[in-house]
Amino acid sequence: MTVPAGLVLAAGAGRRFGMPKALVRYRGSLLVTRAAEVLRAGGCDPVVVVLGAAAEEVRARAPLAGCVIVDNPNWPTGMGSSLRVGLGVLGERPAVPAVVVLPVDMPGVTPNAVRRLVAHSAPGVLAAASYHGERGHPVLLGREHWAGVRAAAVGDSGAREYLRQHELMLVQCEDVADGADADRPEDLPDG
Repeated sequence: MTVPAGLVLAAGAGRRFGMPKALVRYRGSLLVTRAAEVLRAGGCDPVVVVLGAAAEEVRARAPLAGCVIVDNPNWPTGMGSSLRVGLGVLGERPAVPAVVVLPVDMPGVTPNAVRRLVAHSAPGVLAAASYHGERGHPVLLGREHWAGVRAAAVGDSGAREYLRQHELMLVQCEDVADGADADRPEDLPDG
């Protein structure tokens, strides 16, 4: 098995949430810190964090030691631009065979779910966590797919269209994680 990188997409303004989700405090830590720690604990190295809205405040408040932090100047155009920025940074690291992508607003994803994806890490693999038979996050993108994903990543769709058009391995995770995203404060799991 080869070690994949982790990629946290944390650039959005969180309009429906009322603030950038990277700065949301949940169970004692910021969502951006939590996502980076989940990827690291799940076996990803390095962990890249893409920031946009409130980037300076996130840098000042979020303990992200050991992470590669990059800014997405085009963050208002949607998650696709953050995915392109993150894959661009990782493209400069030829030893990285794959990346596990995790949006910042998924606090129910656990290191165990990430480990299940990491177990399939290889340059030609596309895999996604599944919850009760439905595709979710995180998603593993093998390096051979990065150029295609970057080309397809527009607006808020990220890699969705690319994944629809290619063979995708679903990795069952509902027993170890919750794949729900938190679009509004009331979406955060209790705790």
